[in-house]
Amino acid sequence: MTTVVAGVGLVPFRTPRLSETYDKLGEQAIRAALGDAGLDVTDLDQAYAGYVYADSAAGQTALYGVAPTGIPVINTNNYCASGSTALWLGRQAIESGSAQCVLVVGFEQMVPGAIGSVYADRPESLWRFAASRDAHRPLSDAPPAARYFGDAGQAYLDRYDVDVRLFAEVAVKARRHAGANPFAVFRDPLTVEEVLASPHVYGPLTRLQCCPPTCGAAAAILCTPEFARSRGLDDSIVIRAQAMTSDTAATFSGDAIELVGGGIARRAADAVYDAAGIDPLDIPVVELHDCFTANEVISYEALRLTAEGTSDRFVSDGQNTYGGRVVTNPSGGLLSKGHPLGATGLAQCAELVWQLRGTAGARQVDGAKLALQHNLGLGSACVVTLYERLTRS
Repeated sequence: MTTVVAGVGLVPFRTPRLSETYDKLGEQAIRAALGDAGLDVTDLDQAYAGYVYADSAAGQTALYGVAPTGIPVINTNNYCASGSTALWLGRQAIESGSAQCVLVVGFEQMVPGAIGSVYADRPESLWRFAASRDAHRPLSDAPPAARYFGDAGQAYLDRYDVDVRLFAEVAVKARRHAGANPFAVFRDPLTVEEVLASPHVYGPLTRLQCCPPTCGAAAAILCTPEFARSRGLDDSIVIRAQAMTSDTAATFSGDAIELVGGGIARRAADAVYDAAGIDPLDIPVVELHDCFTANEVISYEALRLTAEGTSDRFVSDGQNTYGGRVVTNPSGGLLSKGHPLGATGLAQCAELVWQLRGTAGARQVDGAKLALQHNLGLGSACVVTLYERLTRS
């Protein structure tokens, strides 16, 4: 069975200082998605909510701002992949026949500064990752996420003997794309020199190569083709294939790139390409998980957008942007649009639906009929989703 993406909604991302509370953000995104689909909350059979920094049953709190309907509400927490985990569950509900129309929503109300632990009296969920990192890398008091991805970035630079400017060019591209996105937090252009001169964080990473703490929300309405036709909905955008992966023993082998999801992203992407029967080089637009510039580069190769070890040339030749082979993160990505953890996966979904509809405005990738989404959360969860615009006769 095919899953139709009948509607999407997104609220402008904001820094914590300027944001509303998570329940208001979630409510606004839900209303926007319902309005985009042309449906009422009473049309929903189930709801799935993704978030990280909120108490249990926060999905109900956001949905009840629209209306308490009595439907099942399932809450998911998979770090940065929480939103796309909700999407994965919603698609499963549709394709299993257990629901005809579902809501998936992601939201986050973050605080300023680097992500830290909430509980001091129990094991951290990333303790295996920390143990593997510390066994193979020097100790540091840098923020944990920056250490993981900074180590991976340095491993990439060393492995392929490329210059750190590669990562800075990714940050410049992100700002250039975000300049056309009214939902993005940071829209002012940057130069490579400005990126490299910004305060050093860890390894090859400077501040302008790290995504900012962000608040926001996004939502999507999924349904069966039959439901869409019965209600006269737009059924042209579908999920053609999707895969979700977690860690294997290889993650903890000592390879810094494996530790941040390089391998699990490749496995998820390969499963999607195999299921859809397509070549990754046929994809014109991708929203990928650029929490740090290093991870965008690693993800180019994990998603097979370019061959292993060729990202330097891929970027320098402009193959990752408009006029090149594939436009990566037309939204500005996590680096510039922002990264409200639970909302990111659904924000990526919204951007790609707009791209496939041809309604992305100045960000539009001409003639896009396929679009790929990659959303990663350490711990780990990786969700890769392929969307398609169907041509009706």
